[in-house]
Amino acid sequence: MAYKLLLVDDDRDIVEFLKPHLVREGYDVFTAFDGEECLSLLKDQNPDIILLDLIMPKINGFEVLQQIRANYNDRWRPVIIISAISDLASIKRGYDLEADHYLAKPCTIDTVLHGVRTMISLLPARIK
Repeated sequence: MAYKLLLVDDDRDIVEFLKPHLVREGYDVFTAFDGEECLSLLKDQNPDIILLDLIMPKINGFEVLQQIRANYNDRWRPVIIISAISDLASIKRGYDLEADHYLAKPCTIDTVLHGVRTMISLLPARIK
């Protein structure tokens, strides 16, 4: 079974960089370019893992994460924040909102893949 990833970032260059690497690793990758589109795709595609930027139009990543945790408690859904915001207060806020991992941009594709693999390795232990 291919795991489904939802990649959310308003920077199309980042999406175009990350998506082929993730697909090559065998993941089904869906993309969203703002918070509203993310929440819509979340309902339609039911991804296993979400890679989430914070600075986005319409609904920012913190608000998206808050809605995910409030409205999708049917199972553990890992959220990896990937953001240029790397101050300690923002990182703490991400974890306070129950992000599972936080990567500061710029980061390498290896770091992203390691985060995804780690979350996948934990899925069997955490799915209800």
